[in-house]
Amino acid sequence: MRLLEKISPPTNATFSKVNVGMLYPYGLVKSCHLVKSVSASLVTGRYFTHQTGLPSLPVPPLQQTCEYYLSLLEPIVEMEELKRTKELVEEFQKAGGVGERLQRSLEMKARNTDNWSTGYMQHILYDSNRVPLVVHSNVGAVFPQMDFKDKDGQTRCAARMIAAVLDFKTMIDNETLPVEYMGGKPMCMKQYSQMLSSCRIPGLEKDSLVFHGKSSNPPKHITVVHNSQFFVLDVYNSDGTPLTVDQLNVQLERICNSSPEINAEPVGILTTLDRDSWSKAYISLIKDKINKDSLSTIERSICTVCLDGPIPQASDEMYNTYAGLQIMHGGGSQWNSANRWFDKTLQLIIGEEGAQGFNMSHSAADGTVFMVLADYVIASMKKPEKILSPVVPLPKPQKLHFNITPDIKKYIEEAKQSMDIIAQNLDLRVMVFSHYGKKVLKDHKISPDAFIQMAIQLAYYRMYQRCCPSYEAASLRTFRDGRVAAIYSTTSASAAFVKAFDDPKKKNTEKVDLLEKAMKVHRWNTGMAISGQEVDGHLIGLRMQAVEEEISMPDVFTDISFHKFLDCRLSTSQVTSKSGCLPCAGPALLESYDMCYSLTNVDITFVVTAYHTCKENNAAQLIQVLENALLDMRALLAQSPRTN
Repeated sequence: MRLLEKISPPTNATFSKVNVGMLYPYGLVKSCHLVKSVSASLVTGRYFTHQTGLPSLPVPPLQQTCEYYLSLLEPIVEMEELKRTKELVEEFQKAGGVGERLQRSLEMKARNTDNWSTGYMQHILYDSNRVPLVVHSNVGAVFPQMDFKDKDGQTRCAARMIAAVLDFKTMIDNETLPVEYMGGKPMCMKQYSQMLSSCRIPGLEKDSLVFHGKSSNPPKHITVVHNSQFFVLDVYNSDGTPLTVDQLNVQLERICNSSPEINAEPVGILTTLDRDSWSKAYISLIKDKINKDSLSTIERSICTVCLDGPIPQASDEMYNTYAGLQIMHGGGSQWNSANRWFDKTLQLIIGEEGAQGFNMSHSAADGTVFMVLADYVIASMKKPEKILSPVVPLPKPQKLHFNITPDIKKYIEEAKQSMDIIAQNLDLRVMVFSHYGKKVLKDHKISPDAFIQMAIQLAYYRMYQRCCPSYEAASLRTFRDGRVAAIYSTTSASAAFVKAFDDPKKKNTEKVDLLEKAMKVHRWNTGMAISGQEVDGHLIGLRMQAVEEEISMPDVFTDISFHKFLDCRLSTSQVTSKSGCLPCAGPALLESYDMCYSLTNVDITFVVTAYHTCKENNAAQLIQVLENALLDMRALLAQSPRTN
């Protein structure tokens, strides 16, 4: 029985969610950066034994999707626009019409593929997306600050981080990684096998993603970048055992001693270019055999380790903000942005002054998968170090060389300029809301996530006096090859709540009633999203079928309402970290906000990003208004006998 049949939706509510790989009618691409894992638990077992038993992602019924789509438009489009769209939808879904034809085609695709949606998402959201990976696509995880302030501490920390990643890799390779469950259902674990030994390769029209972990000769090395110079470091002994922390530390020290000066022609900065420019530079690079071999070594490596130089001085209170910017983009060409290879699926970043974390390519895996690795690494680094072992002499790590032609030098200079613009444009703000956490909300018998989502809706409405399309990311990993879906947060119920909240004519009991209805709708939408009953994903799939079958694009997909529906100005993700790791993601659109948040029993941490070039957006103001909204909503609950 489908979840839809089990749950009766709230009366007069709007239902939906927003899928990840969203192709806009006007050529824009929308992204869910990090995904919410709904009460996932870990159970030990060989995870591929569960894979074959996972269900395929269903194709929702056409009529259901059309009805939900119309209801979702109610709070975000004009009356005349909605009237026109209803006519187009009616024409689209009529018996024997084009909608039924595309639905049959999509259902056939679903029967013949493991996951009909993931392929579309990979093509639209990643491979064919030509924006720079830095900030626009890659995501970050900021680790708690480490207590070291010098080069020795940096290399030691990096060695311990690498050793922990290698331990995790062993569990992946041996298939002993604990299987994750969500709501009692096993989750697809395939993404774990894609997060290491993989890389995105630039192409002229679309990129490709290569995986070397399961090849006949899997890589045994990592790439280390120091002062924008690249080195290859073998991380396994001749007997197949991984290098110890002491061995890794010695090798990292040798790399640092071999590269005391910053490279004046940093090849790594090229990976910050837009994908069209980078693909042209890449073609020029690989014409030279030395360059081609060096690139292959980086691409095949298990991961990239970035030993960063200094970062701008910051107070302890501002650490998370400055560290977040370093992890996301490196600070610009004069700081650490060239000390990267953003095409690598996983980059370990360790600064000289205690800042550390991951930069991760979203092409290969979702944010929650990387966060599991981050929690494992941080927990491993907190354990007491083992007794120092004798260091067996090891071969010196080899520097990777590049022959830089005048043509490539021009691309490097172009990349420096564009990277500096990207770095200056990103506005990142962190707020630790310490007034209360999930315990207070659970004591009121309220869903913490639904409550926070309504607070975000209220904050946005207070700033702009309008509702905007917005979503919360959710996991589809209970399906084979599942990636992400989205819970559509802006509904008729949420709109009614935010419009009434500051209305002095409304009684508190009425406001509480509206809040409860809005949260009920959001919980229902969550269930719909994780059960694969997507609205936007389904519509995008139908639209892509029309493209593949080369038929005239149905009017419902060229309609202004469809564009507004997908034009989400607020993307949110609840990301759970057991270790206090901070998730970061850049806005998918120039006009949008991205908001990641994590809860503990006593506080809520928000990371909000926006672009300075969008004068209408203000991340600092949104965070302040959000804090006030959370306080005001708590006060409302305190005054209501129904929630006490």
